[in-house]
Amino acid sequence: MKRWQWIWFGWLCAIAFSFGVLEALGWNTLTLSRFVWDLSVKWPLIIYLAGCLSGGLAVHFWWHWSPPGSVSEG
Repeated sequence: MKRWQWIWFGWLCAIAFSFGVLEALGWNTLTLSRFVWDLSVKWPLIIYLAGCLSGGLAVHFWWHWSPPGSVSEG
């Protein structure tokens, strides 16, 4: 993998790991799923905005991807 892929992988693992550590330390009132639930209850628009953000990033990163043998390759 390239360097930036390792950076993204490490960043995402750190987020998941931090919630796991907090849960192991006995702070079980806030898990990742509970955090998302509480956030969506207080601000329901966040689910839509998170979908737009992830969809926008997917389009940004993979819109011009053209596998070998595809029609658009020429």
